[in-house]
Amino acid sequence: MTEFWLISAPGEKTCQQTWDKLMGATTGTSNLSINNKFNIPDLKVGTLDVLVGLSDELAKLDTFVEGVVKKVAQYMADVLEDSRDKVQENLLANGVDLITYITRFQWDMAKYPIKQSLKNISEIVSKQVTQIDNDLKARASAYNNLKGNLQNLERKNAGSLLTRRKKAFIWLVFEDNESGLFSVTLFRKAVDDFKHKARENKFTVRDFQYNEEEMKADKEEMARLSTDKKKQFGPLVRWLKVNFSEAFIAWIHIKALRVFVESVLRYGLPVNFQAMLLHPHKKNMKKLREVLYDLYKHLDSGAAIIDASMDIPGLNLSQQDYYPYVYYKIDCSLLDFKV
Repeated sequence: MTEFWLISAPGEKTCQQTWDKLMGATTGTSNLSINNKFNIPDLKVGTLDVLVGLSDELAKLDTFVEGVVKKVAQYMADVLEDSRDKVQENLLANGVDLITYITRFQWDMAKYPIKQSLKNISEIVSKQVTQIDNDLKARASAYNNLKGNLQNLERKNAGSLLTRRKKAFIWLVFEDNESGLFSVTLFRKAVDDFKHKARENKFTVRDFQYNEEEMKADKEEMARLSTDKKKQFGPLVRWLKVNFSEAFIAWIHIKALRVFVESVLRYGLPVNFQAMLLHPHKKNMKKLREVLYDLYKHLDSGAAIIDASMDIPGLNLSQQDYYPYVYYKIDCSLLDFKV
């Protein structure tokens, strides 16, 4: 299971005590989840009004960046075609697998300087991922056109007898598992009558004019397209690997920003909270949610306990919408492919 819960709770006397309290309630004999501290640096807080506005903007940015991560990953699978079993080994973040990156998350100071305001950091991410999205569209369009042209020629020359060019085998009788091809020479005055009788007997009749130059041109075009596809394949896969990593890293930084902003809005100033990453055991998700509620219900008496798999009819609300503690889901199963 590749679902993680990124939560935060206010620091007790120390943030370490907050961490110890969570570990005591969810690990050991209860064995509800595997937990890691999620390190978020001291970011610039700004004003309350800015934080409120930024909270909404980050929610939209989170959805957008997740979508780009999905698209890059899916296109990687499409490009690899017969090697789809190798997709996961190409989907890395900073050179490590995704679970390792998430559980050992460290803020990238070079990409996202913490001396910048929260809004500026979010704009850096937005600009970066928008560029990846635009580049993906352009590269995918060019490669798909090349691939499509090659497939069309291959179908004409190696498809079923209904679509295949007859000039490749007109000089002999040809058959496959579905059909047989017969070349027939007729007097001109007998052509129409022959076609009529042939169709009555469920034969498909196609006129043919032999053109050796056209055959040669088709072979040369197929060779050229095949060579171009091979030339583009390597650089395209490398680009996808690099930019998947960039997009995924950006996505997790957006999650970190959301936790920081929401924690300040909920728990107030000075900044004092512990961010924690939980990897729930699937069979214990409901129990884990109940334990977390008992642990943190004092933070907001108005927050009702919600079953871990329950949606609220008519309100378009799910378990992700509100808990007494800050909570965001990171679901890496969006990167799982049937191979």
